[in-house]
Amino acid sequence: MSGNSSSDNSALSGGGGGAAKNDEKKKNWSTSPSTLFNHFATSGLSVAIATSITHPLDVLKVRLQMQLVGQKGPLSGMGQLFLSVVKNEGPKSLYLGLTPALTRSVVYGGLRLGLYEPSKHACDLAFGSSNVLVKIASGMFAGAFATALTNPMEVLKVRLQMSSDMGKSGPIVELRRTISEEGIKALWKGVGPAMARAAALTASQLATYDETKQILVKWTSLREGFHLHLISSTVAGILSTLITAPVDMVKTRLMLQRESKGGRIYKNGFNCAYQVLLKEGPRALYKGGFTIFARLGPQTTITFILCEELRKHSGLDAI
Repeated sequence: MSGNSSSDNSALSGGGGGAAKNDEKKKNWSTSPSTLFNHFATSGLSVAIATSITHPLDVLKVRLQMQLVGQKGPLSGMGQLFLSVVKNEGPKSLYLGLTPALTRSVVYGGLRLGLYEPSKHACDLAFGSSNVLVKIASGMFAGAFATALTNPMEVLKVRLQMSSDMGKSGPIVELRRTISEEGIKALWKGVGPAMARAAALTASQLATYDETKQILVKWTSLREGFHLHLISSTVAGILSTLITAPVDMVKTRLMLQRESKGGRIYKNGFNCAYQVLLKEGPRALYKGGFTIFARLGPQTTITFILCEELRKHSGLDAI
């Protein structure tokens, strides 16, 4: 963690004493239940708020990723799809799957961001280092673990986002239908690519954000505050979009794949990626790519800015 502005100044002016105080803060991040609760709650709440704002773009992203499955051809753009969805299904359709999305955001967001810091601290204690490789490894672990637990909510979310019949579908109805028709294992469809995506996303987001903050503090006049958080989160959002877009598309295809007498289209994540490349071309791996960036970029920025503010008001240090 890079502490707040006052701790930075004391570290610079106080030498070893300031560093000792920062080390003590690192050791005490989980000294009480209330501190531990605030640590995870600030992360979960910030992700949930960002999700509620960007959810319509997530619906469009899923629809774009499912265009022309197994085929090559002209694809609809985000604007064209938006107008079509609103015209044919109504504005409310842009919030399909919001309930499982928010539920997942609180749990997934709390674990994903919440586990990053203690993981990094554990590596620091074990190996005496918290360099960029440790940050990447900590982010990968936090993202993969959080996704493994919350995959059923993600499956329900993407299936509801593809459902145009809002009157006959809902989280509970979709849950019962999925289990009765495909078995409880269906709730973990796409968990492999989902874990890979979350690992790559969390590592790229958090490690990039963390490192960008340190570089900016070191080489510019910026200190902990809105402008530092805005610039760092924007850089993290751009990089994480480029890295995770193909894996996100594969994850969506697998989660929406329903069992049938004819068998499955895709056997696993690698088979899905191979078939998409073979039948739809390399560009297909970035279907909905602009929408992913339009959603993930602002979501990353909102999440980090909110999380930093919530942490400050909860008495926690900055990320």
